[in-house]
Amino acid sequence: MDLLSIVGLLVGFAAIVGGNLLEGGHAASLVQLTAFVIVGGGTLGAVMLQTPVPVFLHALKIFPWVFRPPSLDAEALIAKVVGWSNVARKEGLLGLEGAAESEPDLFARKGLQLLVDGNEPEAIRSVMEVELETLETRELAAARVFESMGGYSPTIGIIGAVMGLIHVMQNLADPSRLGPGIATAFVATIYGVGFANLLFLPVANKLKAIARRRGRGREMVLDGIVAIAEGENPRNIEARLQGFLE
Repeated sequence: MDLLSIVGLLVGFAAIVGGNLLEGGHAASLVQLTAFVIVGGGTLGAVMLQTPVPVFLHALKIFPWVFRPPSLDAEALIAKVVGWSNVARKEGLLGLEGAAESEPDLFARKGLQLLVDGNEPEAIRSVMEVELETLETRELAAARVFESMGGYSPTIGIIGAVMGLIHVMQNLADPSRLGPGIATAFVATIYGVGFANLLFLPVANKLKAIARRRGRGREMVLDGIVAIAEGENPRNIEARLQGFLE
């Protein structure tokens, strides 16, 4: 669980509500269903229009990473690669067949299978680099869905504000209907800017950081597997992979 994400989200929204209360306002004044529908629906619609279906669905899938990021124990990963190296040194590359079949990570499993099949180191690197780039590009594209939401949200908020002011102008003769129109105008702007800067953009940046960290882990696996294919000493492989540690 990423407590920093949870605390940051709570602190951000609490600061907005708390500042409103300190100014003598009421929390209920920030709750406006019409403004929420305009900003939320308009932002979602714009993003759905620009995003391919697989990318949009993957963005929804990885959103929980913000609060529960996928585990990546670099030291345990190094130990696993060194273990593969020891097996290959003692039993030959075919001895890794069992490890390839039981490996849960698809990227590492593919690399091990390439090893077992007796491919040359450069061929293994070439195939796995394409796989690495594809996986990282896919995750970064999903993160950019939320970045796009952060770009559209303030503009949709302005649209909501203009709509509220139009409603006000149409009902100048009826003072009882001026309040809701003005509330929609200002609250829509708050929603648009607030959601962009307190939710969508931070989520996008957090997902990008996670995607890059996962890519770094895959680079470590790639280097380790290629080093095994080249017949490097397990100690040398371990020393080399230690350079990936933060």
